[in-house]
Amino acid sequence: LAKGAAPDWKELFSGYNSCMDWPSAHYWPELIKAYPDARVILTWRSPESWWESFEKTILAGIGQIEDQDALGLTLIARQVFGGRPHDRAHAIAVYEANVEAVMAAVPRERLLVHRLGDGWQPLCAHLGVPVPDQAYPNRNNTKEFRSAFSLK
Repeated sequence: LAKGAAPDWKELFSGYNSCMDWPSAHYWPELIKAYPDARVILTWRSPESWWESFEKTILAGIGQIEDQDALGLTLIARQVFGGRPHDRAHAIAVYEANVEAVMAAVPRERLLVHRLGDGWQPLCAHLGVPVPDQAYPNRNNTKEFRSAFSLK
């Protein structure tokens, strides 16, 4: 696949039934078209809460990247945030615009807006699977993220 070329979704997801987080979250418009029956989960939090998390995790990681062609800089900092990921007002506006775009584009029957703290019930109901007999996980918190990426 040539750099910058559109991905072959069928080949990329061969053997998989789902995707989440980055970089797939950036390609949601293409993915909802490529997989018209797929369920979509939009994890939502208040813009202020989102910024606080973004600033301590992804933005901190972007700040330590030396490779100018790295995914974090190329996709997140440049493409998503137009080269302005440190501009709080701009970044929050991008976040809010993305939430609005997802909610406007994804048919209601395919979309779950999953808020922090909602737990298993709405998620499992949306996916048509039973609720697991275990506590809802709390992973990828700021401390774990920073540790996994050796952020100072």
